Amino acid sequence: MRRGKIERSTKETDVKVVLNLDGSGKTKIQTENDFFNHLLDSFAFHGGFDLEVYAKSKTKPENHHLIEDVGLTIGMALNKALGEKKGINRFGNAIIPMDDSLVLVSLDLSGRVYFESNLKFEYENVEGLPSQMVNHFLRSMAEGGKFNLHIVDFRGLNDHHKAEATFKALGKALSQAVKIELKHKNKIPSVKGRLKE
Repeated sequence: MRRGKIERSTKETDVKVVLNLDGSGKTKIQTENDFFNHLLDSFAFHGGFDLEVYAKSKTKPENHHLIEDVGLTIGMALNKALGEKKGINRFGNAIIPMDDSLVLVSLDLSGRVYFESNLKFEYENVEGLPSQMVNHFLRSMAEGGKFNLHIVDFRGLNDHHKAEATFKALGKALSQAVKIELKHKNKIPSVKGRLKE
C-alpha cells in the first residue's frame, strides 16, 4: 500500500492529510469551505485514491492560507506515498468535459516543479470559494509534490463546471501517472536512472 501521511502546522493553519494511492476513492474531507470539500472529494473519487483532509485556520475562518496549505500538504503526502517512484507511469493526462466546460490536465511526476494554467473564471467567487484560489491550490500541490502540472481550459461558461472538471481531470491524470507498470516495476522511469528528489 502506497500511503502518505503529513501533518503540517503553521501560525495560520493546522492541516492533516492521509493519502492512499492504492485506495478505492473513499474520502473524509473537513475544511472550512464546502465547495472546496466537494472539489477534493471529486479529485479523490475519480482518481481512485483514499483521501483524508482535516484543515483548520488558527486565526479566523479564511480561504487563502487554508487552501494553499492543503495544496502543499496533499502534494507532500503524494511525494511520500510514491517513495522511490519505481515502476510508475510517471506521466498522466486527462481531458474531462462537464457540460459546457472542457479541461485538460497533464502532469509529470519528475521531481521538478513547474506550473502553467490558462484557467480563468468570470466571477470572483465560485460557490463561496474565491476563484483565484483554484489555480493557487493547483500550484501549491505541484510545489508540495514536486511535479510538472499543466492545465488547459479549452472552453466553458459556468465557473462551477470549470472548477469541477479541473479537479476530476487532476484525479484521472494523477491516477494514470502513479499506476505501476508491471514490466517496469523495479525501474525508475527515467533514462538517467533517477528522478529529482
